[in-house]
Amino acid sequence: MFIVAAAWSFAASWRLLCIGMLALALPLAIAESESAARGHGGQPNHAVFTSSFLVRFRRGVDNDFAHKLADKYGFENLGPLVGADGHEYHFKHKTLPHARSRRSLMHTRVLKSHPSVLTAVQQPGFRREKRGLRPAIPAIHGLHYAATLGEPNTVDVEPTDPYFPLQWYLKNTGQNGGKVRLDLNVQAAWAQGITGKNVTTAIMDDGVDYMHPDLKFNYNAEASYDFSSNDAFPYPRYTDDWFNSHGTRCAGEVAAARDNGICGVGVAYDSKIAGIRMLDQPYMTDLIEANSMGHEPHKIHIYSASWGPTDDGKTVDGPRNATMRAIVQGVNEGRNGLGNIYVWASGDGGEEDDCNCDGYAASMWTISINSAINDGQNAHYDESCSSTLASTFSNGAKDPNTGVATTDLYGKCTTTHSGTSAAAPEAAGVFALALEANPQLTWRDIQHLTVLTSKRNSLFDAKNRFYWTMNGVGLEFNHLFGFGVLDAGAMVTLAKQWHSVPARYHCEAGEINKPQPIIMGRSLFWEIKTDACKGTDTEVNYLEHVQAVITANASRRGDLELFLTSPMGTKSMILSRRANDDDHRDGFTKWPFMTTHSWGEYPQGVWKLEARFNSAQTRLGHLVEWSLVLHGTKEAPYRTLKPSSPHSKLAIVKKAHEDKKMK
Repeated sequence: MFIVAAAWSFAASWRLLCIGMLALALPLAIAESESAARGHGGQPNHAVFTSSFLVRFRRGVDNDFAHKLADKYGFENLGPLVGADGHEYHFKHKTLPHARSRRSLMHTRVLKSHPSVLTAVQQPGFRREKRGLRPAIPAIHGLHYAATLGEPNTVDVEPTDPYFPLQWYLKNTGQNGGKVRLDLNVQAAWAQGITGKNVTTAIMDDGVDYMHPDLKFNYNAEASYDFSSNDAFPYPRYTDDWFNSHGTRCAGEVAAARDNGICGVGVAYDSKIAGIRMLDQPYMTDLIEANSMGHEPHKIHIYSASWGPTDDGKTVDGPRNATMRAIVQGVNEGRNGLGNIYVWASGDGGEEDDCNCDGYAASMWTISINSAINDGQNAHYDESCSSTLASTFSNGAKDPNTGVATTDLYGKCTTTHSGTSAAAPEAAGVFALALEANPQLTWRDIQHLTVLTSKRNSLFDAKNRFYWTMNGVGLEFNHLFGFGVLDAGAMVTLAKQWHSVPARYHCEAGEINKPQPIIMGRSLFWEIKTDACKGTDTEVNYLEHVQAVITANASRRGDLELFLTSPMGTKSMILSRRANDDDHRDGFTKWPFMTTHSWGEYPQGVWKLEARFNSAQTRLGHLVEWSLVLHGTKEAPYRTLKPSSPHSKLAIVKKAHEDKKMK
């Protein structure tokens, strides 16, 4: 695996993002240092440089000016970067190979020779991989047209699509040994007339078969683009092994049409899908990711991503600077200020990986989704981490028919879609239903609704490692499943009466930067006592996300474990042992470990960080620095809501907040 990035001021830019600065205020801090390229967290990598260049102008210029300059020097102008106000453009050289081991200083100097150009940086390449098992050519080839083709779309009866009986994650009747009623409860949402109308979900992937008869009428061409080939037609590239079926399968989960006699039905079958093809080139670049995540933010409501850094249990990586800026701009300005929703598959590295080492899934700006199989246990490939917000469903049982039934390439259908790749689009579909029910929901409202309406149901850890635990305000969580499995009916019902949560603040609660050794056989404890910025403009009284920004090193990084305990006693494992991670040089450099487990709690008091080694062999290491960042609201978030039941999560948390206020 090759993951590379130019040497840049990562720590500074990440710190700004952690405390919630608007994207437009962020510099694209990419330095031109000739030092060895490194990935996030300080991980060294072999350098690969692409034919793409970031060109920064001394002043904002229009696209026509950039086009003429690019053409003059043998480049193609691929357009401005998101949020750069015409100062930064993506150029691609017409003859350079897509990947080479050395920088092309000649082409960089040519660009910099123009008086309008401030700087030019050749873009490093890195790997991004689809989450899910590599697909085989599907065994199910037909377009099974049912006799009900053309019947009215009636929400109070079951869909007539031929594969609907196989879609156990939509309605679990015990198919193939599954747990009855362990599903997304979508029919309760459909029964309310909510089917995803006027909501568009972008599938950021290897393309979408937009001519598929189960997708073509729900395809939003205006919101689609191909960033791998730089045109408006994100159709998958043909391969003999159907490797580029991934995006089409994800799209069908969200918006496959209903009652048309073809394949199955989408979670939000009246919603639209946009295809953003960006995952099908030899190496990814920061500019491709950034432009994909910032594409048409007012036409796209939800971005679904079923990919990420390699799930090998030793990679520590995340979004680069331009991509971070695009995501932050999306949540601050997308959907006309309500914020785009970014849904991320938590990862397929299994118990030997930790999704808190994935900067996409562990971001507070994204909603990280894990999966369960049809009987409620975790899938064998599921990663665990404290940043996972909720779960949906995927395969994992021995019976191949317990996979996810959805659309496939060239008008075909499949029952074998898998991995957390399949889980994220299901969540995107549920969020599309919520946005139809209440189009004024913000990106944070969606996260709050997820916490309050997800259910423990019958989810369990098959290996008895992680149990359901209650946090300080009565919310149950699990290190594997977050706050539970999404419940579409409950989310839609609560969305209809929802009042947007109060303003969000970011409190830098304290830091310790006196390096101490981690002694083998015992834990090192650090404590930060905080008033959560009381009396300031950034006071936080009710938590959402908590970040522990940590610098640490170890003779074997994979044996290091980290725990964060809140003042209310909630203990989050923010880093678990990773058996494959044998790094001994780089450790973690200002890496933001995130937990959602203290959601709704009061942050004032003593926070405890525990570091220890989990190994039978002697290990050495140091905890170098810890910064605690609290994200949440000053005012009680649910004070204006009326719970429908005294036993609901909303009622429990609201009562805890009211009791606290009375003390």
